[in-house]
Amino acid sequence: MSSLEDKFVVKYFNNYDKLITNWMSRYGLLILRIGLGIVFFWFGALKFFPGLSPAEGLVRNTIYFINPDLFLPILAAWETLIGIGLIWGKYMRLTLLLLFLQMPGTALPIIVLPDVVWTNFPFGLTLEGQYIIKNLVLIGAGLVLGATVRGDNKK
Repeated sequence: MSSLEDKFVVKYFNNYDKLITNWMSRYGLLILRIGLGIVFFWFGALKFFPGLSPAEGLVRNTIYFINPDLFLPILAAWETLIGIGLIWGKYMRLTLLLLFLQMPGTALPIIVLPDVVWTNFPFGLTLEGQYIIKNLVLIGAGLVLGATVRGDNKK
């Protein structure tokens, strides 16, 4: 390829790269917020219906000191409220507060039910353990969204 062709390819690539990264910058937070909201709403809504949520057994066995028949609907409402807040995009401080208050409870099985979380500590995770560890991504997403609540870049 000639130097002229190289410059054309680089310029062509850079133009598309700028278009794509500008689109990501414009819509990334919106998609993150709504996507996170859908996850919370969906997972919470499943908990309203006994036997439908794959996490129900984990919650029942972790929160054994509270009547799970009372606790599960409260957790379901809490999670769906977080989901609605994220999807709606209003009252983000309150929504994110609810999210961050809920997250430590999701890690409780690591302490209370380690045999359910690990196949081989500290690296081998069960499916339940993977379900819990993925919450690190949800926390990260919440932090990214939280960083926008004071600025003009709320999407």
